[in-house]
Amino acid sequence: MMKALVTGGSGFLGINLIKQLLDKHWEVIATHRASSNIKDLQALNVTLLEVDLESPSDLSAKIPKDLDAIFHVAGDTSLWAANNARQHRMNVTVTENLINAALEKRIKRFIHTSSISAYGFHQSTINESSPSSAMTSGVNYLRTKYLGEMVVKKAVEERQLDAVILNPCAIIGPHDRQSWAQLFSMISNDTLPGVPPGEGSYCHVREVAAAHIAAFEQGKTGENYILGGVDCKFLEVVNTISRLMGKPERQRTIPAWALRLLGKVSDFGAKITGKEPEITTEKAKLVSKRVVASSSKAVSELNYRNDVPINEMLEDCFDWLKQEQLV
Repeated sequence: MMKALVTGGSGFLGINLIKQLLDKHWEVIATHRASSNIKDLQALNVTLLEVDLESPSDLSAKIPKDLDAIFHVAGDTSLWAANNARQHRMNVTVTENLINAALEKRIKRFIHTSSISAYGFHQSTINESSPSSAMTSGVNYLRTKYLGEMVVKKAVEERQLDAVILNPCAIIGPHDRQSWAQLFSMISNDTLPGVPPGEGSYCHVREVAAAHIAAFEQGKTGENYILGGVDCKFLEVVNTISRLMGKPERQRTIPAWALRLLGKVSDFGAKITGKEPEITTEKAKLVSKRVVASSSKAVSELNYRNDVPINEMLEDCFDWLKQEQLV
């Protein structure tokens, strides 16, 4: 029986990955923080490991030696500058800590969940050879995902770490309690202030999870694999959700300049209140951009399925949210 440790096991992608690993008869250890909501994990046949990923000594003491893989799924996706220091620790320092533990314990393979964000913003379709503009993007999340990748690549080159890097685009599907749940809720309650003008590549969480296992089985050491999907404007995503919920469709988007201005005003207000605003400067920038990517390499080498229709992704997400009484 194969044995894996999954970081971020209580999260959206983590839960979906763990379910697929269990279906393939893997033994799974799922890490979590003391403050994590582990309700979904407790319903699965997994070993729960409370560990401080920021503590090298805690990792060294608690990570077992007999692992076939570490799937490093945990990450900080905040788009508020007030969280930048925490985000750097989670996306960069923790990655380095886990790599050190993996090498110390002689773990066979390290699968690193990065993001399409590590490539930054591009006018053209992004592929694995696209140079990253993340460091000049003005968005800390993009910078830290890129820097996390650089930590992995350095360990591959200098320390013989057997690692594969995955770059999912916008993931949709069941077990998402945050990003898409919030959008469904806002549309349901008629509180969505407007539709951003951005465009992206959307992928089903089921296929992203399957690609993680395929990366362990057949991914090439040190290589990136972009996990893209159908390309849609955000307006189409919003209107698909609106149709599912019997709500009126939107006809137009907010101009990018207006969204950026709203982000700056909201950030200023947050300095007074200390509370994270719904729209921040970084979030406004991200949802106003075109971030479209090709996943042909993953399709060819990992048998990744990138053709799931957007309505199927959103229906699966909606069905789960209704089941959990979240909408």
